[in-house]
Amino acid sequence: MNGAKRLVRSLFLRAGLDIHRLTPASDPYAQIHAAIAANAIDMVFDVGANTGQFASALRAIGYSRRIVSFEPLSTAHARLAEAAKGEPLWTVHPQCAVGDRDGETEINVAGNSVSSSVLPMTDKHAAAAPGSAYVGRERVPMVRLDSVAAAYLRDAGRPFLKIDTQGFEWQVLEGARETLPRIRGILCEMSLVPLYSGQRLWRDTLAKIEGAGFSLWALQTGFTDPHDGRTLQMDGIFFRAA
Repeated sequence: MNGAKRLVRSLFLRAGLDIHRLTPASDPYAQIHAAIAANAIDMVFDVGANTGQFASALRAIGYSRRIVSFEPLSTAHARLAEAAKGEPLWTVHPQCAVGDRDGETEINVAGNSVSSSVLPMTDKHAAAAPGSAYVGRERVPMVRLDSVAAAYLRDAGRPFLKIDTQGFEWQVLEGARETLPRIRGILCEMSLVPLYSGQRLWRDTLAKIEGAGFSLWALQTGFTDPHDGRTLQMDGIFFRAA
C-alpha cells in the first residue's frame, strides 16, 4: 500500500469507516453470491424478507435468477411489494408468517421492524439494540413452507432457502420437512445466546440442518452487542454435497 493510499485509509478509519474491495473474503453478500453461483442456485426462498433488503442486496451484487419473498408484517410487506415492482423474477408471496403450522399467529412488532418476532424478546436483545423494543402486535396468517413451496419449485432445479425469522428459524425448518430434500443450500440465522424466549440456539439449529443432509459452508457475523463486542447472532451458510 503506497503512502497516498495509507493516508486515505487512515482518514476513513479515524471517521470509523473502512475501504475495501467487494470480495467473498471482505463482504458477506459477495460471499453469498459466490457461494450460490458456485452451487448453481437458480431460485432463492427469502423467508423473513422485511422490506426486501436481502433480495435487493443480492440483485446489487449480481444475482439475477428468481427470488420468492415472504414477510408477515403488513407495513413491511407493502414496502417489500413496492421494492419488487417491475421485477418479473422477484415474487412476493401474500402476507404471512412462515412456521410449523398452517393457521394464524400473533407477531410482536419491533420499533426497528427487523427485530419483530412471533416470540417474546429477551432483555439481552433489548439492551443490545434499544430501538428493537416491541411497540405493538399484529395478527397474521401463518403457513408451512411445505404448504406453499411446491408451486414455486416447479421450475426450480437447485433452490436455496434463506431464513431470517428472529428466533423462529426452528419452526420454519419444522414446517419444511417435505421441502428440504429439494433444497440445495440454506442461509439460516443462528443465535449464540437467547435473544427470544423459547428459541433454539445455534448448536441445535446446526445439528438439525446437518441432520437434513447439509454441510456447513461458511459462518458470517450477524448481530454484535455494541457495548461489549460480543457476537450474539451469526448466519450459517450450508450446502448439500454435489
